[in-house]
Amino acid sequence: MSVEKIINDWKKNIYKPIYWLEGDEEFYIDQVMEFAEHKILTPADAEFNLTVFYGKDADWVEVLNACRRYPMFASRQVVCLKEGQQMKDIDKLEPYILNPLSSTVLVISYKGKTVDARTRLAKGIKQHGVILTSKKIFENKLMPWTNEFIGSRGYRIAPRALSLLVDHIGNDLSRIANEVEKVSMNLGDRRDITEDDIENFVGISKDYNVFELQQAIGNKDLAKAITIIQYFEGNPKAGPIQVLLPALYNYFSKVITIFQMNDKSERAIAAMFYGNPYAARQALDTMINYSYSGVEEALLLFHEYNLKSIGINNGGASEASLMKELAVKLIGAR
Repeated sequence: MSVEKIINDWKKNIYKPIYWLEGDEEFYIDQVMEFAEHKILTPADAEFNLTVFYGKDADWVEVLNACRRYPMFASRQVVCLKEGQQMKDIDKLEPYILNPLSSTVLVISYKGKTVDARTRLAKGIKQHGVILTSKKIFENKLMPWTNEFIGSRGYRIAPRALSLLVDHIGNDLSRIANEVEKVSMNLGDRRDITEDDIENFVGISKDYNVFELQQAIGNKDLAKAITIIQYFEGNPKAGPIQVLLPALYNYFSKVITIFQMNDKSERAIAAMFYGNPYAARQALDTMINYSYSGVEEALLLFHEYNLKSIGINNGGASEASLMKELAVKLIGAR
């Protein structure tokens, strides 16, 4: 069952006794749990009929006792067990799950894991309730998802601003949603989100960030690359070497993969970059500028400078010095 189906059913007062929310994508799990905790019951009913447990501290006996209570002055009660994956002896909830009360709505989040379908626990949930398995979104769907999410909040975002936001955050829907909320709170009456808004309210410089450095190196623009590295030198938190090297290595790893692809269309390549057409065009330019052997050389350089960044054969050089030296060698790659 989907998140939308669960919440729409709840809005229509259609309830199952048990909702088990599992999987790797916390955003959807949190959406359902948030609704269960704050919107199933009215504030007056919640005062007597809402119980919230946290897995790390929850005792299975107390959870069972709460589930077996009857609602006070209401037709139902809600029991939320958050972070159920951290609860010891969660399997001891099995007797209740096999024979739940129809007047209790038990909602359990089980993040980062899935229940073993072979167990009686899983079979009981399926018989009496709902299992929501929340999976990470594919990278090529991330850009459209973010654009649609922003639109659902009544805002529009410029293509470059969208690219900047998604490329910086990556595949973390909860963080994307939080940053969009932060930006929207600062827009006043405006409904359009610009690059400047992303820079000002998310804290990503539109001119000096890892993606601009990536583009400069991909274009073999040494002057621009050095300028960006000097900015990072003066603003260490904006671009630490521990962030820059993995990001650049990941980018060049994708570029070398493109050489081996039969379909080298912009659309096919964009799927490797969160559906970002700008990144696809940039990758094609990098292929032209470096050639296959140049990209291979770049990957070897990233390995060498990763070792230097942790103190191996670096001669005491600073992070900025290492990055400048690396940029010169990368741009000289053939």
